[in-house]
Amino acid sequence: MKKSDEIKEKIKSSGGTYFANDNISQYVNKSDIDDLQGEVEEKMQEVLEALVIDTQNDHNTKETAKRVSKMFMQEVFKGRYDPMPSVTEFPNAKNLDEIYTLGPITIRSACSHHMVPITGRAWIGVLPNNRLIGISKFVRLTNWVMGRPQIQEESTVQLADLIEKLIEPKGLAVVVEATHNCMTWRGVKESDTVMKTSVMRGFFMENSDARSEFFRLIK
Repeated sequence: MKKSDEIKEKIKSSGGTYFANDNISQYVNKSDIDDLQGEVEEKMQEVLEALVIDTQNDHNTKETAKRVSKMFMQEVFKGRYDPMPSVTEFPNAKNLDEIYTLGPITIRSACSHHMVPITGRAWIGVLPNNRLIGISKFVRLTNWVMGRPQIQEESTVQLADLIEKLIEPKGLAVVVEATHNCMTWRGVKESDTVMKTSVMRGFFMENSDARSEFFRLIK
């Protein structure tokens, strides 16, 4: 049985899913990832051959299948295979009750429709409650969520859900602004268009003044 089939059976038997934007780290170990990378390399080689590319004699594509498999597994889609970054919580000892923001955070993702890059920036606004996390953790969590094939609308919600679950803030705002190569490189080829998505939770959803303050802070 192929390693990918073995992992799929493990996920299905546990009632899980393996959608493009799922994290499946609980089902794989380092050896599994190495095996998957080899499997992806084989399949990528078949894709190149189906495209009628002479990888045996073309010096530019001799190692392309290997490079692409490594890129998928260890770099651009590693948010699917790596566990969530370690996040240390600490109490809101000074009872901070003001909005703070982080950003822009560079995002690098990929469209699950065409597997081409989505690049842009994200901003996060928090009205804290009882728990805080270090500001660098917001960057690590953003990179982890975005490092999967997906669509921007879902990734923005996914990031908001994760942060809300971790710190249960009084208010949370997440804004993502990105360029999609599936629109600039192919299709309509509209190079100047960006997509903006936002998720407002708690006080930011309920209070228009808080929303306005957040948008002023990130402007």
